[in-house]
Amino acid sequence: MLSFERINLSDVDWHELAKSHDYSVCQSKPWMEFVTECQGAEPVVARVLERGTQIGWFTGMIIRKFGMPILGSPFPGWTTLYMGFNLPPDYPRLDAVRALPHFAFDGLGCIHLELMDRFITMDEAVSLGWQMRGLRNREIDLRQDEEAIWKQMSNSSARYCIRKSEKAGVTVEKATPGDPDFASDYYTQLIDVFAKQGLATTYQLDRVQALIRHLHPAGKLLALRARSAEGECLSTAIFPGDGPMAYFWGGASLRRFQKLNPNEPLVWHAIKYWRDRGAERFDFGGGGTYKKKYGGREIEVPWVRKSKWAVLENGRRAARWVVDALQRLKGRGRG
Repeated sequence: MLSFERINLSDVDWHELAKSHDYSVCQSKPWMEFVTECQGAEPVVARVLERGTQIGWFTGMIIRKFGMPILGSPFPGWTTLYMGFNLPPDYPRLDAVRALPHFAFDGLGCIHLELMDRFITMDEAVSLGWQMRGLRNREIDLRQDEEAIWKQMSNSSARYCIRKSEKAGVTVEKATPGDPDFASDYYTQLIDVFAKQGLATTYQLDRVQALIRHLHPAGKLLALRARSAEGECLSTAIFPGDGPMAYFWGGASLRRFQKLNPNEPLVWHAIKYWRDRGAERFDFGGGGTYKKKYGGREIEVPWVRKSKWAVLENGRRAARWVVDALQRLKGRGRG
């Protein structure tokens, strides 16, 4: 009995949507404007209706691949985390997910959809019978006091590095929305990070600039630098956040400064910053063994997908293989 009613962005009550317990900064208007600019995507916001009464929201974006419309919520390559639904805490979420293909294929005219919703479990996703993969991640509960969060971090790694950097005179600097150099500082360091792995960066400088331009003035992004006692920029990191969740979008540093441990102080500063502003969860934006030292708990979020026609899944897999191969080849060439 569920249906979707797409509405104009100008008619969305963004303030009301942001009050949802399951709200993510990636469902905000500035974020959708960021994806629109970088991906040429078309925003989709719809009311979720049960027997004509609104019970929640759905947020996504339409892109075209080889001329074919695809609904992403989000889509791989957007450097965007959780989107999906905003529904009451006790609502059976899978009912809304099962109703989504009808809206995507018949209502929007898309031929494929992808969904990553933080509040769908892996077991629930398996029961759908769709194609899927799991995003392994870490999450810190920011409802704890600061001392409890500090103690959960590894004493032999994270806390040690933070103390060591402080003794070496490393300081954390918050970039302002009008900072003309932050994006280029970050991207220069990011190139070095990828080169160390023999890879090319997965996005260009203009994406970083667009993210900052859309999110920073709205107060939904924290951009940090670590500087040496001599004033050199050692590392940078970007942490979007809004409402109940903040997350680690990206961090980078130069190899020659690793001995000063400039990365750990940035993460610790961001955790405290977003906790003080009422965020309940700090999400690391993906897996990685190095993230374990910051504590928190491991989670796995399903990223499900469904095509209107089964043959499209084979095309998607082939495209993913080509993208990964090109990234490796570019990295070798740059090396």
